[in-house]
Amino acid sequence: MFYLGQQLDHFLFVCSFLAMFARAGCLPRLAWTGCRRMGNLTSSSSGGLSSSACAQYVQDVVSHNCVVIFSKTTCPYCKMAKNVFNEIGATYKVIELDEHSDGRRLQEALAQMTGARTVPRVFINGNCIGGGSDTKQLHQQGKLVPLIEQCTPCCAATNGEGSGSGHFESTK
Repeated sequence: MFYLGQQLDHFLFVCSFLAMFARAGCLPRLAWTGCRRMGNLTSSSSGGLSSSACAQYVQDVVSHNCVVIFSKTTCPYCKMAKNVFNEIGATYKVIELDEHSDGRRLQEALAQMTGARTVPRVFINGNCIGGGSDTKQLHQQGKLVPLIEQCTPCCAATNGEGSGSGHFESTK
């Protein structure tokens, strides 16, 4: 027979276990954020971009910008990735999924394209390099700047829609 203290301990254990999975992206975010949902509130059958249109949008953004970060405004790993690019003075385009009307569908398209649903999803020269920790690690290993240098002409030709600290200039 369970006592009230044991029941509370069991309940807290289950909650912390579920919270761990929610933070890892294994459970729907709706269950942990109440009524606040990312992206469009309509179903996939009405309004907004289709799955193929989302994938095409991602491809278009990635192919027209040297550095693209698919991000969420409150994510610390997204901030980490942006800070790395700010530190080296690279121009980058940010798509804030939690502010985009089709952010949820875009994140699903990114998951299909890259094999990971987590944000940030960082692309350089059309290739996904991973997330915030991956970006920081590449920078610490001295491998990030060479990747950006390979597409510097692409960055110089952008129409200024990106954000960041300006065009990348090599420190060589």
